[in-house]
Amino acid sequence: MKLVISPKVAAKIAAKTPPVTQEEIIQCFANRTTLYLIDDREEHQSDPPTRWFIAQTDFGRVLKIVFILRASEVHIRSAFDPSKEAIAFYESYH
Repeated sequence: MKLVISPKVAAKIAAKTPPVTQEEIIQCFANRTTLYLIDDREEHQSDPPTRWFIAQTDFGRVLKIVFILRASEVHIRSAFDPSKEAIAFYESYH
C-alpha cells in the first residue's frame, strides 16, 4: 500500500511537539498488533470511513494514527501523541 500525506497534513504533524515524522508513521503501521477502529463520531465521519489505531515506533514513542483507506492508498489525516484517555479507550477494544 502507498502512504499519502497531503501538504496540509504534513505541515500539521510537523508542527506537533515533538514533530511526527513519516518514518514514525510507517513504523507504527509495521508495529501495530491490533485491529483498526473506525471513528464513528458525527464530526469525523467520512466516506470511506476514518480509521485509527495506537502503536509504538521502533524507539517506543506511542502515536495515534488517523487515516482513510482509498483503493491501495493509505491517506493520513493526522498523527499525534495520544491522551491517556484515548489509550485507555483503544485498549478497551483490544
